Amino acid sequence: MLKQYKLRFYNFRLILWLLAVSTIGVLLVGSAMESLQKRQMAGVIFGLVVMLVVSLIDFSWILNFSWILYIFNLLLLLAVRLLGDSANGATRWLDLGFVRFQPTELSKIILILFFAKFFLEHEDDLNTFKTIAQSLVLLAVPLVMIYIQPDLKNTITALFLFCVMIYVAGLSYKVIGGVILIAVPMLLIFLSIVIQPDQHLIKDYQRDRIMSFLYPEDEEYSDDIAQQQNSITAIGSGKLTGKGLKNNDVSSANNGNFVSENQTDFIFAVAGEELGFIGCCTIILLLFLIAFECVRLSLRAKDLSGKIICCGVASVIMFQTFVNIGVATGMMPNTGTPLPFVSYGLSSLVSLYAGLGLALNVGLQSSAYKELHQSTWREELL
Repeated sequence: MLKQYKLRFYNFRLILWLLAVSTIGVLLVGSAMESLQKRQMAGVIFGLVVMLVVSLIDFSWILNFSWILYIFNLLLLLAVRLLGDSANGATRWLDLGFVRFQPTELSKIILILFFAKFFLEHEDDLNTFKTIAQSLVLLAVPLVMIYIQPDLKNTITALFLFCVMIYVAGLSYKVIGGVILIAVPMLLIFLSIVIQPDQHLIKDYQRDRIMSFLYPEDEEYSDDIAQQQNSITAIGSGKLTGKGLKNNDVSSANNGNFVSENQTDFIFAVAGEELGFIGCCTIILLLFLIAFECVRLSLRAKDLSGKIICCGVASVIMFQTFVNIGVATGMMPNTGTPLPFVSYGLSSLVSLYAGLGLALNVGLQSSAYKELHQSTWREELL
């Protein structure tokens, strides 16, 4: 289970970028809501410990329990449905007494592990109808349980994650082309139904967010788009260098309370206003470098499962970054997605740290295996 690895094989660049963006996150959360800063800092410290421990565990050993993890994931999602806490019309949290936990965040990491093992076992017959159908059924069960919470954003995130993983596993371009030919018309049909006032596919508040994005000039949806407009104004007001952390400007997003949930979903508005264009670019660059290091680790993975794990973690980070910033800048419909390692949210924070721990172990495994093979080769020559 636990293995000893040589320190020089550890990817310290990844840890450096992670510490930098997490520090910025702690400062921004403290600026948005000072009472949460210590909890965010505690989450970062706990996440670092989790990442360190996970990085020293052989990921191949963890994959031996993929089915147990899959069933555990379903039980967690079922517990949310039966025992979960509700807020704003959604049931997504489990109250553990000392903390509220959102199982959906951990679910994404478990799905990465499960399908890494599944696709490894079906590497030779991945493009057969049987294997593709099995993988879709195995995905559909947790996906439906996430969707009915309701949690459309994480449903889409998990679906995107699956698409990345099956592509990395080696899905044929012919199959991909066929899926696109089917998916595009279905998406158009879905949107044509959703915009109807009497539709029943999604919740009314979800429809209103889509309609406010499609028709921002319509006064009927002015309340839904106001928050995004205030977010854009806050970002623009920071100009090049920002107004500074915890500034006293009464018209700021924090002091004026113009943007709600600014410690989570709209943390980028706080970053734009207080750190300016330079600060926003720094956050985006750091998150890109973290994802880039994960992809680099995937290229040296000892097998397909390690490659899928690294690319899966990278895709979650980049997709959530794109959605969060897209919402804050008005490029996408309003949906509550945390900015990785920056937004307040301990479930998301610790889960992503665990995912990076897995990616780090993939990197350690590749280096260890290369050194082992080189040593064996030298011994044979001697």
